[in-house]
Amino acid sequence: MARLARLSVAGYPHHVIQRGNNRQAIFLDEPDYERMLQLLREASARHRVGLHAWVLLPGQLQLLATPPDAESLPRMMQDVGRAYVRAFNNRHLRSGTLWEGRYRNTVVDPDLLLHAMACLDSLPVREHLARSPEAYPWSSSAHYTGERSERMVTPPAQIWQLGNTPFARESAYRNLLHSHEAGQDCARFEEAALGGWAWGSDDFVMKLQQLTGRRLQKSHAGRPRTKPVSAT
Repeated sequence: MARLARLSVAGYPHHVIQRGNNRQAIFLDEPDYERMLQLLREASARHRVGLHAWVLLPGQLQLLATPPDAESLPRMMQDVGRAYVRAFNNRHLRSGTLWEGRYRNTVVDPDLLLHAMACLDSLPVREHLARSPEAYPWSSSAHYTGERSERMVTPPAQIWQLGNTPFARESAYRNLLHSHEAGQDCARFEEAALGGWAWGSDDFVMKLQQLTGRRLQKSHAGRPRTKPVSAT
């Protein structure tokens, strides 16, 4: 699968994937997870990157984030990556690389951002790490379903489409989460980030290509539907 150079576009949501080298674990215990969350809170605030959703799995982390300019996201990820490797190696008495190269990312159609968030937050269920998205402690799902409040989360404007009250929005997001547990469109969503292909409707991809002057699509079959079909 061809992979394009990373693209960072101000004001658009981005899907970011950072994996462990040779699929090795990057989180060995609770302090590791907590350290990564602390670094993400600090770096996202320092570089003014809005973190909409996140999930930390034993061998990888995935984020949905909107940078204010083209340099903010790369700088945030560089700060987090370097600081985490130092802390991880010191704690676990190891040396050498931890990451599978540089992080990968794609630009996400804002009209599909809620579905992208549900893909991330339901990933622990698909990976058989939790029975429900809300039960997994290392993701943003519990923030949006009302189980806990996470100060580093920046809810996107699209979240208001889900209801007029906090209860209505939480209930609607919970339903959205559970509709994505089977991985509807989520595999292609992840493939887009790994390959560097824009994730969105035909119109969105065309607009982004005109804006950036880059080819951002693999093929017509490789792009997602404009409106994901509801799970049955």
